[in-house]
This record gives sequence, C-alpha cells and structure tokens, in this order.
Amino acid sequence: MARGLSSALHNLSPSRLLPFLEWLPGYRASHFKGDLFAGLTVALVLVPQSMAYAQLAGLPAYYGLYAAFLPPAVAALFGSSRQLATGPVAVVSLMAAVALQPLATTGSQAYIGYALLLALMVGLFQFGLGLFRLGLVVNFLSHPVVNGFTNAAAIIIATGQISKLFGVTVDSSDYHYHTVVQVVKAALHHTHWPTLMMGAFAFAIMLVLKKITLRIPNVLVAVAATTLISWATGFEQRTTMPLESIVDADVRALIVHFNAEATQLDQMGDRRARINDTLKQAKIDGHRMIEIDSRRDLDILNYQFALKAEQAADYRHRIRRLLFEAGRDRVGDIRYYVNGTRPADTERIGRTWRLRIGSAPLNASALVFCGGGEVVGAIPKGLPDFSLPEIDGHGAMALIPPAVIIALLGFMEAISIAKAMAAKTGQRIDPNQELMGQGLANMIGSVSQSYPVAGSFSRSAVNLQAGAASGFSSAIASLAVVATLFFFTPLLYHLPQSVLAAIIMMAVAGLINARGFIQAWQAQWYDGAISVATFLFTLAFAPHLDRGIIVGVVLSLGVFLYRSMRPQVVDLSMGLDKALHDAVAHGLKECRYIDVVRFGGPLFFANASYLEDQIRHRRKIKKELKHIIIAAESINDMDASGQESLSLIVDRVRSAGIDISLSSVHEPVMQVLRRTHLLYKIGEDHIYPTMKQAIRAIHEQTHRGGREKNCPLTSVRALSTHNEPNGG
Repeated sequence: MARGLSSALHNLSPSRLLPFLEWLPGYRASHFKGDLFAGLTVALVLVPQSMAYAQLAGLPAYYGLYAAFLPPAVAALFGSSRQLATGPVAVVSLMAAVALQPLATTGSQAYIGYALLLALMVGLFQFGLGLFRLGLVVNFLSHPVVNGFTNAAAIIIATGQISKLFGVTVDSSDYHYHTVVQVVKAALHHTHWPTLMMGAFAFAIMLVLKKITLRIPNVLVAVAATTLISWATGFEQRTTMPLESIVDADVRALIVHFNAEATQLDQMGDRRARINDTLKQAKIDGHRMIEIDSRRDLDILNYQFALKAEQAADYRHRIRRLLFEAGRDRVGDIRYYVNGTRPADTERIGRTWRLRIGSAPLNASALVFCGGGEVVGAIPKGLPDFSLPEIDGHGAMALIPPAVIIALLGFMEAISIAKAMAAKTGQRIDPNQELMGQGLANMIGSVSQSYPVAGSFSRSAVNLQAGAASGFSSAIASLAVVATLFFFTPLLYHLPQSVLAAIIMMAVAGLINARGFIQAWQAQWYDGAISVATFLFTLAFAPHLDRGIIVGVVLSLGVFLYRSMRPQVVDLSMGLDKALHDAVAHGLKECRYIDVVRFGGPLFFANASYLEDQIRHRRKIKKELKHIIIAAESINDMDASGQESLSLIVDRVRSAGIDISLSSVHEPVMQVLRRTHLLYKIGEDHIYPTMKQAIRAIHEQTHRGGREKNCPLTSVRALSTHNEPNGG
C-alpha cells in the first residue's frame, strides 16, 4: 500500500496537480470573450436546474445553488476536459435521495448532514481511483447496464414529479410503482388546477423555445414568466389558524389522534437512539448480557415503532384527503368546514383549502391551511457556511455502497460527455485526471454544503455551443451563481414547485434512449437481454436503484465468465479468398487427416478443461485423424492450469497414435512453455510460426497413402461439392 501511494505521488507532475497550467499560457482575450458568454449562458440554465435537482435529492431547493457554487469551477480547473460542465444532475440526485432516505427524514438537518458526508465519500473514492490510475474499474459498469439503468432512472425521475405537477402529497411507499399509484389516486380525488396549469405553461414555453431556437435559455424564460405570474396572482395562498377554527369535531379528533401517534413516534425514535448507543458501548466493553438485553429491547421497540408508524400514516392519509371551505360566521370569525358542509348563511372566503401535514406533530395553535400552490419559498442570502461534514461512523458505513455506485455512475456520465465533446474539439481526455477533477469537486463541494455532483450532458452541450474555450467558462458560471445567492434570491421566492417539476421532466426526457436497447441487441443478443433486464429490475426495485445496477453487473459478469469458460473453438478450412476460415460458418469441408483447431481466448483455469473436451470430441468423431494443429494466435496468455491441461492433451493425443503441433504461439505463452519444460515435450520442431507453415510441413506425411485427392486445407472444398465422399 505504501509503495502504491509513493508511486502515485511520484507520478503527480505539475500538469496533473494543476492541469489548467497546460492551457493557461496560450490563453487569449478572444478566448475570454467566448468563456464569458458561455459561462453566463450556462448559468442561466444552471440556476433553475440546480434548484430542481436539489429537491429531487430531497434537499431544500437552495442547496442546489450551493452545489452549483464551487464544484463546477473546481472540476473544470482540475479535470482534463475544457468544456465539461459539472454540477447537480438528475440521476445522481435521485441516487443520493435513495441513499439518504433510510438514514434520516427528508429535508431534516440530519438528512442534510448525511448528504454532505455522501459528497465527501464520493469525492474521496473518485480522487483515489484517479490518483492510483484505476479509472478502468468503471468498466464493471458495461454499456448495456448503464443504458438499461439510465432509461429506467429517467422514467422513475419523471414519474416521481407527478405529485408536484398535480399539487398533491402522498407518503412514499417501499416501491416506487406503488407510490405512483397513490399519487394518481390522490390526483383523481383532488387536483390543484392552478398548479397543473403553471407546470403545463412552463412545459409549453420550454418546448416552443427549444423548437424555435437554442440561443434563448428556455428554462430561464419559463422560470421568469411563471414566477412573475405566481407573484402577480398570489399563487401561494397560505394561512395559519388554531385547531378550534375547524368546525367538524371528528376532524379535530383525527388531528389530535395523529398528534398523539406522531409524538409517541418521536419519543420512540429518541429511545431507539439511546438503545443503539448502549448497544454500541456494550460491544466495545464486551458486556455480553447488556448486548443481548439491548438487542431484545431494540427488536421489541422496532416492532412497536412499525405499528405506530402505520397508524400515524393512516391518520396522515385521511387528513390529506380532507378538503375545506373557509367561511365567516355571524360573529365575524373565520371557520373551516369540510367541503359540502358550510352553512348557506356564511360568507365563503377564498378557494378550497387543505391542511399542510408532514411526519411531525401539527401545531394545534397554528395549523397551516393551503389554498394555493407550493412555491420555493425563502432562500437564505449569501454564501453557505464552510465546514467539514460531521463524520458519523454508522452513517458512513451505510453510505459506502451507494457512494461507490454514485462515484462510478457520475464518472461514467462525465467521461462519456467529455469524450463526445473531445471528438469535436480534438482535445485529449485523460480519464484518471477527470476522476481527480470530479473527486476534488465533490470533496471541496462537501465543505461548501454541496451534495454529490457530476458532469451534465445538457449544460456541457450549451457550454460547447456557446463557444467555451477553457475551464474558465465554468468558473464564470460559478461566479454567476454567487451573484444569484447575494442579489437575486428574493426573486425566486414565488417560483412554483410544479415548474421545477416540469424542468426536471424536460431534462430527463433526453435520457430516454430506446434505440440503445436495439443497438445492444444487434451487437449481441445477450447484451440486449442484460440491458432490458437491468431496465426492468431497476423499475421493479425502485426506489432501491442500487439493486437494479447490481443485477445488471452480476449478469454482465456472468456472461463474461461463461464466455471465458467456453471460448470459441472452431475447425479451419480454406475459403474462396485462399485464407483459412471457420469451416462450419462458411460451409467448408474439413480435411480427413489434419484438424486445424483455433482456440479463441487465453488458456487459463476457467477454460482449460473446455479445450480438453473439445480435443476429445474431435478425436472421437474424426476416425481417420492423424495430426492436430492448435492455432494459438488468440491464446495471448496461459496460467498453470492451462499449461497442465495442454500437457495432458499432448500426452493423450500422442498415446492415441495422433500427432499434435502448435502454430502462431505468442511470446508470453512461449515463455510459459519454456519455463515449465512443456516446449520440450511438444518438441520445438512441432512449434510453427504460422498455420500455413504448419500445414505445409505435415501435409505430405499425413496424406501419404490416403484417399483424399483434394485437401480442403490446400484447395477450396465447399459442402455442396458431391464429387467426393463425405470428408473428402
């Protein structure tokens, strides 16, 4: 380990530590003009998108601005791509939400703390891979797996925004499809039409402007227009009233019951934390009896907690379905009636109202009634606090698997975008340097209140089209975000949540690529099957997206192992072009006396017995066989098992009265033959540089006195020829 770290540090040249030094000397004023325009253009897309993606990650919208503050500039200055735009992206945001939800309540301080810790862990893993030049580890995520996962994630992300689009709220279920069903039921019960119209209007603006021209930032125009309408029309209608303002006694009782259950859940949560602390300490101190008692108490408490949570969820669901009408009674007090029960002699106030309810107990003296749509709300002014994330051992252990997956997925997204742009610009991309840049962006971002980030395809395309010449364009975009945090946050208060949902849905629409399944299937049927399986399992397991990826990776490795264990083994004959080809695939006859066998892969422990089986099969069916030539041009490596297997083959073939030779042996394999003395058993005179030389050397001897007039190894003999008996 120490040697590896020393080697890695030794390889850290100034260009790797500060890669922007390579393009800085040739930087010109014309380059800055392009970078300035590109940076400001990207910022116009980055600001609204980052806020939308932060909410997708389960964080307050302004944490997206924090994630768009330092990471883009750091990734651009320390990565190898000059046009890659880094920041919050849809898939990574969704993966972060999936990783964090089991650890804390969405949006809570604990949840935010874990999000920052996750960014730090993702960054450390990426930076470590880049430092030790291990970028090839990303190959474990094959293209079919990524294609299937990305398509499924796009559908999950889009359907996850339906609730915000229709202005309804439901509890998340264990499976995403069940949550979507609950959202549809809630929308059928009561859709908030102004919310839906805001989202639809934003969709219309973005679609129309996208068709007209790409120069106008359609996302920004949609945000500006809908925010202005929201402010002018009083889109957010919210008021607080005491419990006594609700006329229906049954509804008041329902709220009281919910508060009782929610309060007990809070108390049980505190008790569970204390038992966990006791359990940890007992493990450290070795107190076995205390550990057993704590585990028993924890199991009982978890069972009781699950029952209470189910009951609280039922009360919460019933309260969310309640629709109220506000009316002013004869005394002049405002009262809330369940829809359809307001007396005719009361004056109706406003529209239909709903109670705002979450997991926490409701404040009976100040119940929040909503009659309008949800907006972003207040955004803290200024830069975020700078501090290292608090490291919680238990949370860190739980976050290791998702951190690894997010790190690999985020890097794959970034490097694929960078390579696509490099094909147009002619720039050289260093995957390991890009890993270090992405890792530093996440590590430094975690200190500035950022959750995990990655390269963005849409913003990178905008950056390139706008004329970005270097990473300074991303630095300028970061400065634009700083200006937003200092001066423009009040303008974003009235931005409707349904518009953010529309932005996300528009962005992920570009991730859906049905053609990818077809191309994978056309390449190899099993690649298509893996892609489809990853897609289906990711959808089925959602929101546990890591399970879908694991299924895909396991299937890919399974296919790889199967193909490695059973490589292609074919018999060769002469084709029309006078070259040797697969006899079966080209419909060619085979020689009676010589069998030229090509083994398609390295000879090692996993497939050594397979070669034995193939040679045994040929000896069995070819009764007149006199000589076997193993064409070894595809055998580029051989281990001890392969060497032992080859030695047994030589012994068994020759003991049966058949000779054996090798052709086109690679030097690494030849070294193994020499070191193990297998070369001397085979005979140096039985090792030929090429197949043609081998055939020429043994042909006369094997055909002497034979019945084969025209050998298929020296003349073209198709299976359709009938002038000779089978095999002639």
